[in-house]
Amino acid sequence: MAARSAAPFVPEGADLAALRAAARGCEGCDLYRPATQTVFGEGPPDARLLIVGEQPGDVEDREGQPFVGPAGKLLDKALAEADLLREGVYVTNAVKHFKFVPAERGKRRIHKTPARGEVVACLPWLHAELGQVRPELVVCLGATAAKAVLGSAYKVSERRGQLEQADDYRVITTVHPSSVLRAPDRAEAYAAFLADLRTVRDHLGT
Repeated sequence: MAARSAAPFVPEGADLAALRAAARGCEGCDLYRPATQTVFGEGPPDARLLIVGEQPGDVEDREGQPFVGPAGKLLDKALAEADLLREGVYVTNAVKHFKFVPAERGKRRIHKTPARGEVVACLPWLHAELGQVRPELVVCLGATAAKAVLGSAYKVSERRGQLEQADDYRVITTVHPSSVLRAPDRAEAYAAFLADLRTVRDHLGT
């Protein structure tokens, strides 16, 4: 059985607006079935900095925009403190649909990490975004995003905050802001995350 892929749904040579419109109809893997909608990337088409997360969360799935939930608000705060304004950044996710399991009680939907096959199936969208934006620097938030960009063997725990090279762009990896929210010592985790973003700012200035 052939591996599933978004590739047939990605219009070749399309600009970001056309890619976003086409992504609404993507059935490249089964995650589109339970999700409310596709959550495509947003930001300036000529952004110098492109940030990649794992996947949209519950709030993003309902609103159709990336990084607008609690983790997104923490990211906005850290970007501002690192002198990296969100308005100048293109933000997206490695996977464009929310993967979740229903809570045992109530209507809550609990995040579930995408499988490697689901990440690979969605890569054509990320590659198309990178090809259109052509950022100077890419920041990967968390293991799923880092492995999507730098390969399945990459370990954020060993390499976070360090400058990497991937194809035509430079990459820095760090943790996902959601992990900061879950950290036992949130202040310490936030300080380390902010330090990584300040490293990003320093490299973007060179």
